[in-house]
Amino acid sequence: MKTTGIILHSGLAAILLFGSVFLLPGHAHAQSDQKHYLLAQTDPDESYDPFSDYSEFDEDSDEEADVNFFRNGRFLTAGIAAGYRGFTGNFADEYSAAPDFGLFLTYFFDLRLAMTLGFQTGDHNVRFTANGGTTTYSGNVSMTSINFDLKYYMNTQNVTRGLADLNPYILGGIGQFYRTYTLTGLDGYSRDSTMGFDLGAGLEIPLMRKKAFLGIQATYHYVNFSDENKTRIAVDGGTDVLDKTLSGDLYDVLFILGFNF
Repeated sequence: MKTTGIILHSGLAAILLFGSVFLLPGHAHAQSDQKHYLLAQTDPDESYDPFSDYSEFDEDSDEEADVNFFRNGRFLTAGIAAGYRGFTGNFADEYSAAPDFGLFLTYFFDLRLAMTLGFQTGDHNVRFTANGGTTTYSGNVSMTSINFDLKYYMNTQNVTRGLADLNPYILGGIGQFYRTYTLTGLDGYSRDSTMGFDLGAGLEIPLMRKKAFLGIQATYHYVNFSDENKTRIAVDGGTDVLDKTLSGDLYDVLFILGFNF
């Protein structure tokens, strides 16, 4: 019996020794593979891959903006305008406010930003005195301008539904202003010009399923003619002293009927 127990005990020890020889190296080898795999994943040389890290979100957003512009935007608008022109400063006392008329052509860079080219003209009665009121000049003054303005349209997507279709905008730019006098008692006419600045705002109401619009626009024109704030006026044979200097700026309110292309 003792011999048999010794044999069983020796056999069990051999089996355990055999298993430790074949199983433990495999387990250690698996652990080393796993460690090698983890180290490979955290290799700093492979932390950035320009192909796997490339994102198409920027392209998608640009493409979406382009599709939205082609679907809902406008490329060109052409319009005719009629309104009222007034004056500030001494011009308001010497020039009468009167209707003016214009043409407009607008090119859109995107849904918000546009550039407009405008032409406006109008005639006004003029009356000013000189030499202490002893001399009076009256007649007509014609005001014509060519304006280059940038328009920025406000985002109305978050506005109440009834107002969301309106297109409010602000504008600013420069203009070339021409002034032509035709005065009684003086032969011929006098013409001069100056550069000026425009600042204004407007609103467009879509018509005909957005193929046209009706707009209203108010603009202030800052001008500085060559004789502004001068006290003398040149006449035939000499000069007269003005009772008030010819100075001031222009403003107008226009109704615009436009067509979208």
